[in-house]
Amino acid sequence: MFRVHPTPVVSTVIVLLLSGGLARLCAQQSGRELIGERIAPAKLMTLAGNTRGEANAQNDRGAVPDDLAVDHMILLLKRAPEQERAVEQLIADLHNPQSPLFHQWLTPAEFGARFGLAASDLRTITGWLESEGFTVHFVYPSGMAIDFSGNARMVRQAFHTTLHNLNVNGVAHVANFSDPRIPEALAPAVAGIVSLHDFRPHKMSRPHVRSASALAPKYTGSVNSQTYYAVGPPDLATIYDINPLFAAGITGSGQTIAVVEDTDLFTSADWMTFRSTFGLSKYTSGSLNTVHPAPATGSNNCSDPGVTFDDGEAILDAEWASAAAPGAAILVAACSNTVATSGLLISIQNLVNGSSPPPIISISYGGCEAESGVTQNAAINTIYQQAVAEGISVFVAAGDEGAAGCDAGESTATHGIGVSNTASTPYNVAVGGTDYSDVYSGTTSKYWAATNSATFGSALSYIPEIPWNDSCAGSLVATYSGFATGYGPGGFCDSLVGTLLQPFLFVVAAGSGGPSNCATGVPAIFGVSDGTCAGYAKPSWQTGVSGIPHDGVRDIPDVSSFAAEGNIWGHYSIVCFSDTANGGSQCDSDPGDWSGFGGTSLAAPELAGIQALVNQKVGGPQGNPNPVYYSLAASNPSVFHQVTQGDIAVNCSGANNCYGVIGNLDEGRNGRIFDTTFGGALSVSSTSFEDAYPAGKAWSLANGLGSVDANNLVNSWPKK
Repeated sequence: MFRVHPTPVVSTVIVLLLSGGLARLCAQQSGRELIGERIAPAKLMTLAGNTRGEANAQNDRGAVPDDLAVDHMILLLKRAPEQERAVEQLIADLHNPQSPLFHQWLTPAEFGARFGLAASDLRTITGWLESEGFTVHFVYPSGMAIDFSGNARMVRQAFHTTLHNLNVNGVAHVANFSDPRIPEALAPAVAGIVSLHDFRPHKMSRPHVRSASALAPKYTGSVNSQTYYAVGPPDLATIYDINPLFAAGITGSGQTIAVVEDTDLFTSADWMTFRSTFGLSKYTSGSLNTVHPAPATGSNNCSDPGVTFDDGEAILDAEWASAAAPGAAILVAACSNTVATSGLLISIQNLVNGSSPPPIISISYGGCEAESGVTQNAAINTIYQQAVAEGISVFVAAGDEGAAGCDAGESTATHGIGVSNTASTPYNVAVGGTDYSDVYSGTTSKYWAATNSATFGSALSYIPEIPWNDSCAGSLVATYSGFATGYGPGGFCDSLVGTLLQPFLFVVAAGSGGPSNCATGVPAIFGVSDGTCAGYAKPSWQTGVSGIPHDGVRDIPDVSSFAAEGNIWGHYSIVCFSDTANGGSQCDSDPGDWSGFGGTSLAAPELAGIQALVNQKVGGPQGNPNPVYYSLAASNPSVFHQVTQGDIAVNCSGANNCYGVIGNLDEGRNGRIFDTTFGGALSVSSTSFEDAYPAGKAWSLANGLGSVDANNLVNSWPKK
């Protein structure tokens, strides 16, 4: 069929033998051979659902040059159905305290030996790639992905799709202009290319907007009649009951948290200043390192990205993971983007397939599940699946768009209900966002001191929480402002038209939640469709708590934590971020002058830090925490703080999941049509208001199980 190309495959087998041990490798071989036919170049299969909606005639600026380098593409492979069922059963056993396999975590090599493709299939696939002119760099130890490079001409000839230059709202991009096609003979074993475009996952953080006077708000104080109660690490420890754990020596010592980034830190000195200012330096086991992770293959496709515009996200993640687990080792794991592949995805793949995978990974980036493409969604699901089989706990920011996960950065939601593809798999903890209710309820003096402690803490106790929601469509800000609704004629959003507040409150900004609804297909509104659009199935552990929908699909978030950036209720988090050229500020002796941030980017590393406390207390990695979370929620109500007021509904326009829209399509000058609709609220129904989504007792699509009482969580965590 093709000559044998031993280098990448043989090197992988050697790694398996050295890492996993010959006995276990021989006892559990890879799956059966899936490729049974000769490759016929003219007999092709389309990999549907893998074209971005932005790749259209309006945005097209022509094909890229044939010699454009397309480096480090990742070809995702797929298992036989029976092998996939075996993976699922093993993961269930690894997380079942009654199973003899409980917590018998695999190494990457062992995982590949048991669940990767057969060596003969790997030889066939790598041989085909090389026959098309590509350079095959390596097969991942998982046996489920191949790293390879080439150019645009090779992509066109091998995958029968052309890469085009695009201009999307003034921003240049590169993307494939049609779904890839592969030889039909390879289809049983090849899922597709993870991506053939440079649309990247976006960060889930939002900067705090300082007052018009340009004076920085203090921790507890007022500026221009607005009182701010900013959150620092001592406040986090007080509000979420972490202090008793610190007093008992549970600080994350001996644990490692990897925060996944596509940038280096501006300076590690910011992290040190953050810790010294807030009294965390006394936990001397805490450390910070930046790594460019390599898979255990003898080759590395992760290059140093340098400092990019996402450096504020990177330092935020590193500092707030350390705030929750000041004794833990923090790894900033960063890889460069390529034309076709996000550095974030390379970093995650390499961490999970590395020689020493970290026990905890925090991810603060995401993208619309429906827009991301079938293969990219499958790749994220597959690598998280491998992660939990290795004992890794994966925490992911649920998103900053309410239930409008496909409208990031917009002033109004138009795409309807959607979630983030990095957060919606069954193998990660999706972390939503909360705010504090004290301003709404008029109880600030009960929960905040008038002055700060020596380490700049001012919170007095746990503060009841509400969903983080900055939109005028949110129910609480509407009622607080004297309106019956946020939406519709006479609603709060309507009242803001023409006022100075409109840019701040006409915004798709809220903690995210919703059902997985497009993990395996692309709906027509996003472009090319394979005719299906189904979410991940409901995990077996997502049950036993009232409020969980009986919808048959994965619902997020699982848990939540503080994520506000202070636009409405005055609460936000402090970050030492000194890159003044990128929106930062000098970190002087008064942290009230530092940068402020919100977003579920804060919540994810905080929960990752709390998991490090769990791991230290119980003595090892825990894999997917969700089965324990949901079990504890059903049996021990003291572990979670319920969030019962408010919602994550954001303002919307158009016809998709939007109720109460004001205005219509108007004909303007020169016959152009302008969409002047506004003032709707995101709703499950477009004909009546069915809030998307309200808070509720026990579990809700706004905040999952709620926030955690860390002391009760750690001390209730089961031991075998």
